Amino acid sequence: MTTGFDQYECDCTRTGFYGENCTTPEFFTWLRLTLKPSPNTVHYILTHFKGAWNIINNIPFLRDAIMRYVLTSRSHLIDSPPTYNSDYNYKSWEAYSNLSYYTRSLPPVGHDCPTPMGVKGKKELPDSKLIVEKFLLRKKFIPDPQGTNVMFTFFAQHFTHQFFKTDHKKGPAFTKALGHGVDLNHIYGETLERQLKLRLLKDGKLKYQMIDGEMYPPTVKDTQAEMIYPPHVPEHLQFSVGQEVFGLVPGLMMYATIWLREHNRVCDILKQEHPEWDDEQLFQTTRLILIGETIKIVIEDYVQHLSGYHFKLKFDPELLFNQRFQYQNRIAAEFNTLYHWHPLLPDTFQIAGGKNVPVAVQKVAKASIDQSRQMRYQSLNEYRKRFMLKPFKSFEELTGEKEMAAELEELYGDIDAMELYPGLLVEKPRPGAIFGETMVEIGAPFSLKGLMGNAICSPEYWKPSTFGGKVGFDIINTASLQKLICHNVKGCPFTAFHVLSPEPTEATINVSTSKTAMEDINPTLLLKERSAEL
Repeated sequence: MTTGFDQYECDCTRTGFYGENCTTPEFFTWLRLTLKPSPNTVHYILTHFKGAWNIINNIPFLRDAIMRYVLTSRSHLIDSPPTYNSDYNYKSWEAYSNLSYYTRSLPPVGHDCPTPMGVKGKKELPDSKLIVEKFLLRKKFIPDPQGTNVMFTFFAQHFTHQFFKTDHKKGPAFTKALGHGVDLNHIYGETLERQLKLRLLKDGKLKYQMIDGEMYPPTVKDTQAEMIYPPHVPEHLQFSVGQEVFGLVPGLMMYATIWLREHNRVCDILKQEHPEWDDEQLFQTTRLILIGETIKIVIEDYVQHLSGYHFKLKFDPELLFNQRFQYQNRIAAEFNTLYHWHPLLPDTFQIAGGKNVPVAVQKVAKASIDQSRQMRYQSLNEYRKRFMLKPFKSFEELTGEKEMAAELEELYGDIDAMELYPGLLVEKPRPGAIFGETMVEIGAPFSLKGLMGNAICSPEYWKPSTFGGKVGFDIINTASLQKLICHNVKGCPFTAFHVLSPEPTEATINVSTSKTAMEDINPTLLLKERSAEL
């Protein structure tokens, strides 16, 4: 807090620290920090000793205790209620209540600071186009050591489009999403008007059409729900789903079709269980069940794969019922920026009807840097400190090599002036992993807080009656990616977020030293969604 034009005062209340800058730990804070293993040590333990973890995974009280710690230690790093946004670097009712803003985990760098990153680094940041071309563009293909495939990539893009919806007319600080979490508006439509256009208004179902004996979304002509398609797509192939851009990318329409089938499948189950229910109750209850399925799949399949842990993650809201936890969520601008995982896309991939035309998309990476500067993000090291990570002492420690480190130092001048987004992509990855420490340790708290902060996870909602009784509750508690596919795709093909071959394949690339190339995204998408949020 400023006290006059040239002085400030730091409020250390309930931080566990004291001193002029709240940097001296109290005794118990010091003890806790001293005894607490580093994130990299924890990651090593969780990704090794498979035999021991197999035993722990089969002892319910041990597994529950560890999962409870994973959830609380991560989610408590996220401010709830939110504190800042891009226009308010102090607590205000506007920052709390105005849902059109992304919230912020750190306030913007002050306009009167001597450098763009505060007090460190050069007076001007390097040209963003130079940063992209010199450090982020793919020089050669580097396979992901975890064997991640495009099922994972498109799941990430499909899932996050429900809450990463930057309002480009207002600017990168604003979101068009009415909700700030997992509400499945990308399946059901953001507004009630769009939802009603997509609904069959009978038996709780969504509109559909049958093609060769299989269920597909209805056409735009059938629903009058606007979609964005390339000009060459014929009218009868312009499918209509909850998110208007999903027709531009094959993988997104694939998931949209699968979730449509799942919704209507669950409606049939509930209709049989509750013949007394009308269309509205069947629809609304089915939506709650699909939200539950989504959260379980994200934690137990998606995050499980991403973590590389031998410890088996568990979706069980009851683990938090006796903890201090708030069932609300706000999407942070930094989480939106961090989730630009465009390096996960391969150079090319095969789809029915031929090869998807490659399109250079380095402008997306440049836009991520430019928008971060527009919102005056603090430095990578400031975010590391905010999330209880030790700041990097040098560019070489950040990158794990000498040549790139020297070039970055020449451009930025000081490791404390390294920007967040480029820093996330050039950071050396953890051994055998896709990402570096910072991406995971900042991203995980946002992710888990957003998932477990959902209303259905609260004690008031998390009970069988919310989901139509035991049948609906069981659908959630037994959900998995494999079951989602088996229930809705002929032949029940084996499905996972990783390739079957033990050898790395050209499904994805390593983030650290590779180009942020999304040559597979249609140019129309780039025009309509300049941030191409993934």
